[in-house]
Amino acid sequence: MPEASSSPGWRDSLSVRLLAITIGVILFVELLIFIPSAINFRDNWLDERLQAARIAVLSLEAAPSRQVSDELSVELLKNAEVLSVMKIGQDRRELVLAPLEPIAGETVIIHRSTENWFQRFRHTLHLLWPGKTFLMRVDSAADAEEATLEVFIPELPLIADIRSFSGRILILSLIISIVAGGLVFLVLDYLVVRPMRNVTASIIKFRDNPGVSIQKPPPSNRKDEVGRAQQALADMETVVSDAFRQRERLAQLGEAVAKINHDLRNSLSAAQLVSDGLARSEDPRVQRAAPRLERALERAINLAQETLQYGKTEPSKAKLQPTQIKEAVTEAVAEALARFPEIKFSEQIDEGVTHDVDPDHLHRIVSNLVRNAATATSTVRPNDGLITVSLSGKTLIIEDNGPGLPKKTRDNLFVPFANSTSKGGTGLGLVIARELSQAMGGDLKLGATGEAGTAFHVILP
Repeated sequence: MPEASSSPGWRDSLSVRLLAITIGVILFVELLIFIPSAINFRDNWLDERLQAARIAVLSLEAAPSRQVSDELSVELLKNAEVLSVMKIGQDRRELVLAPLEPIAGETVIIHRSTENWFQRFRHTLHLLWPGKTFLMRVDSAADAEEATLEVFIPELPLIADIRSFSGRILILSLIISIVAGGLVFLVLDYLVVRPMRNVTASIIKFRDNPGVSIQKPPPSNRKDEVGRAQQALADMETVVSDAFRQRERLAQLGEAVAKINHDLRNSLSAAQLVSDGLARSEDPRVQRAAPRLERALERAINLAQETLQYGKTEPSKAKLQPTQIKEAVTEAVAEALARFPEIKFSEQIDEGVTHDVDPDHLHRIVSNLVRNAATATSTVRPNDGLITVSLSGKTLIIEDNGPGLPKKTRDNLFVPFANSTSKGGTGLGLVIARELSQAMGGDLKLGATGEAGTAFHVILP
């Protein structure tokens, strides 16, 4: 079994993962907020230049004869941070502030009056992404009272300003995400991670020593999932620890019983030899007592044998192979009815029918069920008892015309040592037969029982 560490590395720590996920989620949310913020910053920057250009136009119009010196014209362009200003009327275009030098280069046209969100978003990404720069030809929104202005603006100042804005937003986002992530981390660490760390440590200790009482964590008053998990773990540890200790005691007891059984069988075998000698005696009193002694010894030997057989941890592994069902059943029934010559037997299985079963398992199952049926039937029908074995599909049906099973027996039919339908029985026969059936991949079930008799169904694999 691979050994699980109770102190995982920081990369595998749930606390570190929670902190990283929290910071990542906050940064993602900040990114979603940043995109419209950057677009809005770009719009405001352009609108400010357009407004400054409009103020410059108004200043020019207020001058006498609308004439200004070259120095004032340069000052107006610098204050507006534009290269040139053109006034557009309904039927003419007027260059209000001429550029200081010829304007050359690729131009991006921006119509503030008709620009949609996607166009604004695409231009913002262009400004943020390193690459080629252009001149912007920007026209103001149309207004009924004011003429439309068209200005030329270089992109470099806007790129510098929007990237500076992005840097400030990034630093602020990192600070917010780290602070918020730290607070969320502390809360989750206190409410979830630490309790789960204690639960994990308890599970690891319990895994290493499941049968030893360990120092359990104090009971939790929490009613949430973590509290219920802690309580369930404590209950499970108590139950499993008790079960392990009980299993250890049963194993020790079973070992002692096996030794006693071995000696008892040897003693019973010797007593059986003596009973065989007594059976040949001509004394009438001995002849009357000898059969009862033989039956008592046989029941005792069967009890010791079945107890040892059931004491195995599991039935022997089934070795499935194609088997003639009719031949296997006939052989098992002949063995089971050797002691019951008065019981009649009816077989309803077609010749040549084969199934993949373990022949030894099937023999033991059928002989056990037929022997039980014969024992129960002979007590109430000593002269007309009948046992029928038939095959329906993959179900082997063994039925008799005996007295049926009492309710107490039906309730504990497959419980070891709980009940027995015959006097002196152990109650292990049906339990062993069912285990053998399940070992083959099938099952054993009670089909029907009543005054007309009992039927058991052996479901073949």
